[in-house]
Amino acid sequence: MICYRCGSTLTESEFCPECGENVALYKKVISLSNVYYNDGLQKATVRNLSGAINSLQHSIKLNKNNIEARNLLGLVYYEVGEVVPALCEWVISKNLQTSDNHADDYMEELRNNPTHLDVVNQSVRKYNVALRYCEEGSLDVAVIQLKKILQSNPNFLAAHQLLGLLYLNNGSYSKAKKELTRALRIDNGSTKTRFYLQEAEKMLSPDDDDDKTVKERSETGDVIEYRSGNDTIIQPVHSMQPKGTVSLISVFIGIVLGLLASIFLVLPAKIQDINDEASARIAAISEEGDLKSSLLQENQNTVNDLNDQIADLQATIESYSENDVTVEAMNELMAAVDVYIQTPNDTKSIAQHMDLVNMDKISESASEEFSALYGTMMELVGPTLSDYYYKLGYKAYTSQDYDSAITDLAKSYGYDNTNEPALYFLGSAYYENGDYDKAKKAYNEVMSLFPDTKYANNAETKIAEINNLEE
Repeated sequence: MICYRCGSTLTESEFCPECGENVALYKKVISLSNVYYNDGLQKATVRNLSGAINSLQHSIKLNKNNIEARNLLGLVYYEVGEVVPALCEWVISKNLQTSDNHADDYMEELRNNPTHLDVVNQSVRKYNVALRYCEEGSLDVAVIQLKKILQSNPNFLAAHQLLGLLYLNNGSYSKAKKELTRALRIDNGSTKTRFYLQEAEKMLSPDDDDDKTVKERSETGDVIEYRSGNDTIIQPVHSMQPKGTVSLISVFIGIVLGLLASIFLVLPAKIQDINDEASARIAAISEEGDLKSSLLQENQNTVNDLNDQIADLQATIESYSENDVTVEAMNELMAAVDVYIQTPNDTKSIAQHMDLVNMDKISESASEEFSALYGTMMELVGPTLSDYYYKLGYKAYTSQDYDSAITDLAKSYGYDNTNEPALYFLGSAYYENGDYDKAKKAYNEVMSLFPDTKYANNAETKIAEINNLEE
């Protein structure tokens, strides 16, 4: 065990021999992390995978540098069909320990088998589609989708559980029991699977009623004796009912004759009616198409004339629009200056006016005095506005409102390009929103502009995660 402060090897003492740091609590935390790891390892060995995941998550929560626990957690995720969480754990493990790490071997094996990785990715997408079908009430379609998933990815635990639940819902208790038993073979510690299985078995084996009549049959000679409680019922063996085979043959012959009559008498007339109707529709569609073609040509000529007029007007409008934009920007800047002079603490009102001053659009037409005034205002209120929008953006980010977070954090960094957290969390908002290209761009800027910082290290980890997801 090494000291978390100076990195030297610790002894049995409660203090570090090099830097003198009190490491008693640190040792307890590391030891407890190892206890959870050993517990997770034992549970994984006996295929109690749910319990293993829980223990290993506790282990890395206590000690994020517990590489063995993190790698094993990835393996358990992979075993239950959760490939994306598995890759995330291995990528983090690789970034924490770049050399002599089994996570390299696991990820390399996945890279060397792109077909399997593609199958797993498709399984996850199809599973999400099946969930949507369930939400929409299309349960039969969801069952079909889940069956296809399990054909290609039989270890997908969540798919087994959902399919078993759907079988329970539609009354197919035997199928539900069979499916949930398969899920239990994958993870015998899943309480969810056991609960569903218990319900299926309960429906298959309901409790016997107290007043249920039990019949015992004994066959002797020409009679059959039934016992119902304390009474004995005697019934002759032979019955006047017709033989079952003869009845079935008669029904079958009747069905065949009915089908033949339909084919030779009804079907030809029906086919002729369909053909006549189709011919009439084709003729109507053809006439309608000719009419639309002529109208389309006339409209096209009109459109061409209008486009020429629009082009002439557009040139005139653009000559005025630049002036309008410049005037509007000047008005907003003056309003912001007025608010700052009157109530310098009214950050919200200042921000509302400054947001409407777009220097990118008016940089060429703006006067030197206007540019100088804008620069002065940015020096005075830029950091304050940046901090204002950073707080709004970070609050939206933690609330998972990533669109609002992107808008506010972009404004924050625009007002102060030294605001490192704003740039980092802007990249994280893009990442959570699925826009990986913009996320990588923001993370690369963090690493370039603010090297050797906490956010730069975190940005490097995020870029590695994105690269692994895109492979």
